[in-house]
Amino acid sequence: MAGSEQSGRGAGLFRVNELFYSLQGEGFFTGTPAIFVRFSGCNLHCPFCDTQHQQGRMMSQSEICEAVAAYPARHVVITGGEPSLQLTGDLVDALHEVGKFVAIETNGTHQLPPQLDWVTLSPKDSFVSGGADVVLTRCDELKLVFGEDGLSNTYDNLVATHRFVQPCDTGDASRNAHVLHNCIEWCLAHPQWRLSLQTHKLIGVR
Repeated sequence: MAGSEQSGRGAGLFRVNELFYSLQGEGFFTGTPAIFVRFSGCNLHCPFCDTQHQQGRMMSQSEICEAVAAYPARHVVITGGEPSLQLTGDLVDALHEVGKFVAIETNGTHQLPPQLDWVTLSPKDSFVSGGADVVLTRCDELKLVFGEDGLSNTYDNLVATHRFVQPCDTGDASRNAHVLHNCIEWCLAHPQWRLSLQTHKLIGVR
């Protein structure tokens, strides 16, 4: 890992891009009120990435927990960037101590603290060459980005309780409509998978 990717881990500090309260917009917990802790930095550079996660401020574990505890929801989502570059088991334990359910959204390229309550794995090795190999073997939720060329890998070797496909946002309305149509048709042909939409974009929330 590059130094910028593991910023502050050894010092008990974390580079946080933003911390906010909203509704989960994707996957199994769509519509659930959640506190999002977005860590800065990622080890991948996906061509469709729509998250500005590079910048951030240093926060201590206690500062993060205090900020999270100020919101009424129990659900916390650790996200990024790629949060596994910074997340520690100590932070997960501290969030549990303030009564939170701790979920993570990860590309699966690094091992995770075992204390996590929920793992959403969204592999990106189909879109990025080099350094994107998935090392996780199981997750609660597997969420694949369905691109303009469909899916090149369905990760059948992974143990996942729930499986979702999510149409890629290309930034172009007509292309998005085409991707969505193909994604729906793919779900109908593979009913063990469910469609996930980015509902936060549809309703205009973060």
